[in-house]
Amino acid sequence: MSEAPSVFSRIVSGEIPTTLLAETDRVIAFADIAPQAPVHLLVVPKTAEYRDVVELAAGDPSLLAEVVEVASSLAKEHTGGEFRLVFNTGESAGQTVFHVHAHVLGGSLQEGTLGGA
Repeated sequence: MSEAPSVFSRIVSGEIPTTLLAETDRVIAFADIAPQAPVHLLVVPKTAEYRDVVELAAGDPSLLAEVVEVASSLAKEHTGGEFRLVFNTGESAGQTVFHVHAHVLGGSLQEGTLGGA
């Protein structure tokens, strides 16, 4: 029995609408619907092949580099280039969607906080 498509797979396919902030052949980016910082964007590979960043790094390092490149570009536009890049890996680490994705957090974040909230 296969798992149902993740919310990110459904966004990638167009089943769930979103406002794209960036798109390449292999990556999309959009604002998080439940922001944990003044700027909270998501960068998501279009493939659902990788559950987390560890799998992505092992399976397709060039795709991981593209995720980071898109995150950096978005951060330059939305935060003046200062940002946190967070990948949650595993349920106990806060991962709720098991389709690898990066959180781009920015906007007056304080040291010692995760998201600034």
